[in-house]
Amino acid sequence: MSLTNDQLQAVAHLARIAIEPEWRDALRSDLNAILDQASLLDDPRLDQLEPMAHPLDQTQRMRPDEITETDQREELLAGAPASERGLFLVPKVIE
Repeated sequence: MSLTNDQLQAVAHLARIAIEPEWRDALRSDLNAILDQASLLDDPRLDQLEPMAHPLDQTQRMRPDEITETDQREELLAGAPASERGLFLVPKVIE
């Protein structure tokens, strides 16, 4: 697929961007290169490939789901300038 100047201008209009005339050819060339690269995904040989979650065939190391921290809420709230019902009170920022 190859973009024409009219198509490029239409896309620019939809995106609400202005394209300087001296940039038009370079931008069209770059977008055509991107579209050519994306068209490689239409290769029928890729239809039989299974999707990968990661490019390397590795498993994630898992750690046990256990509590390692103690409850320090009261100690942390003791140093707060203002708190209410176990929450920090902060100044209102947005009216």
